[in-house]
Amino acid sequence: MKIAVVAPTQIPARRANTIQVMKMSQAMVNLGHNVHLAVPVDNISSNQVRDARPTDTPNLMHSWDTLSHHYGLQKEFPITWFPTRSTLRRYDFSLKAIHWAQRWGADLIYTRLPQVAALASTFKIPVVFEIHDFPHGSSGSRLFRRFLKGAGARRLVVITLSLAQDLAQEFNSPLTLPFTIIAPDGVDLDRYAGLPGPTDARELLSQSKLRDSTLSPEGFTAGYTGHLYRGRGVSMLLKMAACTPDITYLLVGGESAEIKRLESDVKSMGINNIILVGFVPNAELPLYQAACDVLMMPYQHKVAASSGGDISRYLSPMKLFEYMACGRAILSSNLQVLKEVLNPQNAVLLPPDDVDAWTGEIQNLRSNHDRLEQLAIQARKDAAQYTWKARAERILDGL
Repeated sequence: MKIAVVAPTQIPARRANTIQVMKMSQAMVNLGHNVHLAVPVDNISSNQVRDARPTDTPNLMHSWDTLSHHYGLQKEFPITWFPTRSTLRRYDFSLKAIHWAQRWGADLIYTRLPQVAALASTFKIPVVFEIHDFPHGSSGSRLFRRFLKGAGARRLVVITLSLAQDLAQEFNSPLTLPFTIIAPDGVDLDRYAGLPGPTDARELLSQSKLRDSTLSPEGFTAGYTGHLYRGRGVSMLLKMAACTPDITYLLVGGESAEIKRLESDVKSMGINNIILVGFVPNAELPLYQAACDVLMMPYQHKVAASSGGDISRYLSPMKLFEYMACGRAILSSNLQVLKEVLNPQNAVLLPPDDVDAWTGEIQNLRSNHDRLEQLAIQARKDAAQYTWKARAERILDGL
C-alpha cells in the first residue's frame, strides 16, 4: 500500500511521540509498503520548506544520517515538511497533509493527530487513527466522535486495554477487531541482538562515552533511561541512591535544565553514586541499557506527559520494551496498566512510592544471580512479541 503517515509534532525532536512515529514508519517500510511521512514545521515560511527533502534545507531539516542516528533507524523513507502556524492548532497542517496525501495517491492515511483523523474520516478518505490518551476537553471529544462517525474511519489503534475500555464506555467505540486493535508500543529487536554483558558494556562506556565518570565495570549498576518529567520517579531514584551507596545509578535522558536541577539536588543530598548522562540518541541507547544489571521504571501514581497531562492510567512506555529486549532484570511500579505486559515472571513489581521495597529488592537481586538471570531471560523472551514490525503487521492486517 501507499501509506501517508502524518506526524503530530515537529521532527526531529526528543519527544517520545516523534520516536514512535519514526519507528512505525520504518516498520511499515520493512513490511514492503510505500511510506511517506508528513511533518509540521511551526512558523516557517512556505518558501523555505515546501515539499523539501531533509538535505534541501540543512538549517531546518536534518540529513537522513542525522535522523537515523537520532531515532535509531536503518531504512530510509521520504519526509515532507509543511509550514504551519502554531496559532491555528494544526488545522492548517491537517488540511495540507490530507490534500498532499490525496495528490500523492495514498491508499491510507496513518496518524496520531486527532485533527487529521477527524477531517480525513469526514472527507471519506481511508484513515487509521492511533490514540495514546483519552481525548481532552470538548474539542478532543468532538474530533474523536467525528473520526468514529466519518465514512473514512478504517481502524482505531489503542495503546492499552485500559484506554480502549474507557473509550468504549464514553464514546461507544468498538472494543475489538476488525475496527479496534489494542497495540502496545514496540522495540527493534535487531538493535538489541549481541549486546555485551553488563561488565563489558560498562567497560566500553568508560572507555568511549563516560571516560570522566565513576562508572566501574565491576560495580553493580541500576539504570533508568527516558524523560525526567514529573511522576517518572526521579525523586525515588535519588532516595534509593542515598540508601544504597554501594550501588551505581546510571540515569540516561532529560533536558539540560532538568539535568542541572538534578545535579543540584544530588549535590545538596551528598550523593556520590549517581551518574547523570543526559540525552542520548536512540541509536546509542542499547549500550547504556546493557551496562546495567537491573533496569528501573519507578513510575508514580500520576505521570506527566510532554504536554503536562497525567497518563498514568494509559501509558505504554517504549522503554519498557527496550528493557525487555535488552535482557536485564526489570524493577517496575505495579501500576495496573503496566501489568498488561509485565508479570512476576518477567519483572519485579513494586509499590510506586515505597523506597524500602525498591532498595531491598535491588539488594536481593544483587545477591541472587539466579533470580537476576531468570528475570532477564524471561523478559527477553517476552519481548519477541512486541517488535515494531509485528505491531505494524497486526495493525494493517485486512486493510
